[in-house]
Amino acid sequence: MPQAAEGGHLAGTAAPAAEARPWGLALALLAGMGTLFFSSYGLANWLASQRAAVPYFHFAWERHIPFVPWSIVPYWSIDLLYGLSFFLWRTRAALLTHVKRLLAAQLISVACFIAFPLRFAFERPAAGGLPGQLFTLLGGFDKPFNQAPSLHISLLVILWVAYAMHARGGWRWLLHGWFALIGLSVLTTYQHHAVDVPTGWLVGWFCVFLFPFGAREDAAGPAARARTHRLSLRYAAGALAAAALAWLALPGSVLAALLLGWLALALGCVAAIYRRGLPALFQKRPDGGMPMAARWVLAPYQLGAFANLRWWTRRRPQASEIVPGIWVGRFPGAAELRRLGADAVLDLTAELPRLVPAAVAYRCVPVLDLTVPPPAQLDEAVSILDAWHGQGRKVLVCCALGYSRSALVAAAWLAVRAPGEPLALLRKGRPQVVLGADSVAALADFIGRRQAAQSSGGASHAGRNE
Repeated sequence: MPQAAEGGHLAGTAAPAAEARPWGLALALLAGMGTLFFSSYGLANWLASQRAAVPYFHFAWERHIPFVPWSIVPYWSIDLLYGLSFFLWRTRAALLTHVKRLLAAQLISVACFIAFPLRFAFERPAAGGLPGQLFTLLGGFDKPFNQAPSLHISLLVILWVAYAMHARGGWRWLLHGWFALIGLSVLTTYQHHAVDVPTGWLVGWFCVFLFPFGAREDAAGPAARARTHRLSLRYAAGALAAAALAWLALPGSVLAALLLGWLALALGCVAAIYRRGLPALFQKRPDGGMPMAARWVLAPYQLGAFANLRWWTRRRPQASEIVPGIWVGRFPGAAELRRLGADAVLDLTAELPRLVPAAVAYRCVPVLDLTVPPPAQLDEAVSILDAWHGQGRKVLVCCALGYSRSALVAAAWLAVRAPGEPLALLRKGRPQVVLGADSVAALADFIGRRQAAQSSGGASHAGRNE
């Protein structure tokens, strides 16, 4: 079920009072997108019809799916919902984000239809009355091609998210029920086979993930990009390997091919995030939540990352107390927090959604794995930790393994609270920490900036006393 909000707010609903609704732009974009939809969709249909033989794929159990003539009504309704969706938005920026999602879904799907055409294999039974008329109208332009990924399902996801952002109360449940009927209708109208549904679903969520509402155009500095470039290449290589395995698995197991393709997409997205060096592209909020689009698209990567951190820390301390009330450890679940007695979590991961209960004080300062936080993030994390310690909270500072990102933050905090040898004190409490040259340099820079600020503050204070 799509979430009503993205990025912690209802995008497109908090417009500045001075900005008028972009009615004219919405109408122009609707006309352009409608023209593109029918022309590109028709082109893919025509190209498939020119082939001597177009393959098909379905599972044996699909022959037991009933043909439900009246379900053509919810099937057709997506066209009306598509058109109206252009007029939901109060701001130009929100409208353009929505259109980018629709356009991306169209381009990705049509490219697949042309490159790998499939056809529907069953003969549709005759239908009478209004359903029969709607089927006849549909058959005028929609031929039995353009199967996987189902563009109908991709658009369904994008529109579901859009309308859910604006629906309230009982209307939300009506909305979810109707959109669920639309999703089922692609099968009960004999328009698509089952394999088309998950592929269309994933394309839809990928488009939502690709264009989040309220996205900032920040860019990482050259130094940060240099650190993440090599990691990006590794993830890209993994994505290519998973895609190749998916292709090889296709003749033997469609399910295996789908799962491997999903993994390839997830790793490709992670490679792009590391290429830009921006942890914000994981879309993890300060409260640790992640939008549904990120969870769907990145699920194979996140499951792998979680399994990896549990494996590497299975025989080592999950968390270590550095000083009374301050632990450094791995990404926790609720049970681990209960064992520690911690009532606050400072999370340095960008890649994993929050697992701890809402009752625990929580703050995420997202940092890419195997990288060093920039000075602003390090300052922010230390300030949060210092405030919680001052309140008497028992704090767990965590990253994936509890060896690097969290260790650097703890060392920086120790440099403020216990000047002297913060790294020695940290390693005494948690010998497993791994702080490379970049981390040590970041710690030295943090200490230097703090000392400079204190010196400047002391000089200003002395000047005022003279």
